[in-house]
Amino acid sequence: MRLKAFNPLIPGDADSSGLPVAVLCYEVTNESAQDLTVSVCGSLRNFIGEDHLSNRISWRGESVWTGAKQNQNEFRSDGKIRGIYFTSHGVAPTGPAWGTMALVTEESEGVSYRTNSGTNAWSRAILNFWDDFSANGALSDTDHCEDDDPMASLAVSKQVPAHQTRSFAFLLTWDFPNRRSWRPDSPDYGEDTVGNYYSTRFRDAWDVAELVAPRLAELELESRRFVEALISSDYPSELKEAALFNLATLRSQTVFRIATGQLMAWEGTMAQAGSCFGSCTHVWNYESATAFLFPDLARTMRDVEFGAATDAAGKMSFRTMLPLSKAQDWNRAAADGQMGTIIKFYREWQLCGDRAFLDRHWPKVKAALAYAWVPDGWDADQDGVMEGEQPSTMDVAYYGPNPQMQFWYLGALRAAEQMALAEQDTKLADRCHALFDSGKAWTDRYLFNGEYYEQIITDPKTHTFREWAPSDELPPYQLGKGCLVDQLVGQSLSSLCQLGELAPAEHLQATLHSIMRYNFKGSFADHFNNMRSFVLGDEAGLVMASWPRGRLKVPFPYFSEAMTGFEYTAAVGMIQAGQDDDAIKVIHAIRSRFDGRKRNPFDEPECGFHYGRSLASWNALLAWSGFWYSAVDRTVSFHARPGRYFWSNGVAWGTAEFLPGQLRLTSLHGSLVADQVLVDGKAVVLPSSTVAAGATVSLALPTP
Repeated sequence: MRLKAFNPLIPGDADSSGLPVAVLCYEVTNESAQDLTVSVCGSLRNFIGEDHLSNRISWRGESVWTGAKQNQNEFRSDGKIRGIYFTSHGVAPTGPAWGTMALVTEESEGVSYRTNSGTNAWSRAILNFWDDFSANGALSDTDHCEDDDPMASLAVSKQVPAHQTRSFAFLLTWDFPNRRSWRPDSPDYGEDTVGNYYSTRFRDAWDVAELVAPRLAELELESRRFVEALISSDYPSELKEAALFNLATLRSQTVFRIATGQLMAWEGTMAQAGSCFGSCTHVWNYESATAFLFPDLARTMRDVEFGAATDAAGKMSFRTMLPLSKAQDWNRAAADGQMGTIIKFYREWQLCGDRAFLDRHWPKVKAALAYAWVPDGWDADQDGVMEGEQPSTMDVAYYGPNPQMQFWYLGALRAAEQMALAEQDTKLADRCHALFDSGKAWTDRYLFNGEYYEQIITDPKTHTFREWAPSDELPPYQLGKGCLVDQLVGQSLSSLCQLGELAPAEHLQATLHSIMRYNFKGSFADHFNNMRSFVLGDEAGLVMASWPRGRLKVPFPYFSEAMTGFEYTAAVGMIQAGQDDDAIKVIHAIRSRFDGRKRNPFDEPECGFHYGRSLASWNALLAWSGFWYSAVDRTVSFHARPGRYFWSNGVAWGTAEFLPGQLRLTSLHGSLVADQVLVDGKAVVLPSSTVAAGATVSLALPTP
């Protein structure tokens, strides 16, 4: 027997990829010489109302749910589906753990069921079920129900001829509409209901099953087409596995859409609650998978950041409160998060080409950049260099110029300049250009030490604008002369967005070589780590920071750890610099740790499981293929690497195959709209402005 299980994942189709359904298809092969009758059964307790917060949380002063209570299971047969509908008559319908579920099949014959199995004291319900099912492979129902969370079962029996295979497909659907807002001070739910977007599309879980069942073949075909196009590509196997497997984060409880449709995200998820609320900007800066697979969802994140979380002065709350009417209540800005969102906004505008999107948010984008120039702020003297208190993704504030913030800032200046030109704001464009030139020159002169970029620590008492350091003492938790694993993260995202080099190419090359030389460890057996251990024993990886010139007494907290999102970022930079062997070595080390034997291959944790930063693995595909799409310029770009490579701009996706002197560009889903293809910067004019779904265009490559 083989299990084929999936939840639809189709780039460019957020609604189909957000269906609340799990499809479980058991393929049974009869290897004997005689026909057999085979029964496959699924059982599920009605856990509506159950929650780790049950029995201890009140809402607006009232206890609105206390675990499962008077839950009921009902057998239904309606149209093309039949199965068990799970609901509750005792759980408050306003509670966050209230909802409905369904376990159904499309089979019309050989279906039997139980709506309950009696009391489960000492697991008697399971025994009762087993005695019934094992007798003849068919279930007999009973009306006797003693538990508040009764177990229901659904079975399908079929004849499986000798040496043939038959499929037994089940759908598990759900609808839990009352998502509550997150709370920053505890794992409890907030008082406001923000809802789930998927619940606005369906009446209940049975409605989901009725509408999804007729589409199963189509949903499976498109999901398989995507996965097969990627895995059959000629990317190195390590890159394909890392990129594809980490998309599980988008299927996890780390991300969700509130009822109004905006995509929101925790940083990760703990066993029973989300980890680090608020779509944290400096964590989600690292990934581009969402933008290139579901650009409409990425734009909703930018809508939230600039439309809701940024005040009139340009201060962006780097954690967004819910509901969105309270988005700015966190009221703390992060230098890396804020600058990164400006680059991401540029990316989203380029990918969609929607001038109205740019026009609508441009005032807040400008304000967010200008917030760096407030008195005693990040770049108060407006010389293109961040010197002020700079809250960062390391959960501390840096004091003084440092590469991590500086490259985010330089990238933001480049992105803002391009958007200002589009908005005909030549004054701001000129200002951004001048600040970029000044900051780039200063960074290279004073922060590059010949091997990599380092920090110049300044005394916090020289900064009166301070939110993170209550004292005037020389600050702990800094980088100093350390070699930081992601010091070029701003360069990496800028390169993905075709914004050019933020520092001399030879110094970027040297820095990446230094990261590999000083931060990569072939074994962690003798590595001291006072924090969390994500790498053990003889495993390999990149540590967060090294100090070849002498370590600070108290560095930033995570310096001795190794976390995959940061490692991927360094590896992507290496690919962009042509250091492919080192990049593959780093990513191979990660995937060897998450190989399915030692750790879950679909879950790379940081502060929580299914951590958002792990989606940076998708960036490696973009760097390797050189894929970029601009709907503004109607241009698609690639590197001329021999082989066939998957690409996606989130509206269309397909493959690009490089043969001697020829490019075969195929769209497998959606229409690719472009006037020209840039191959290593050289233009090739497309014979038509549209490559329709299912079409292939052959282009002669320019002579090298």
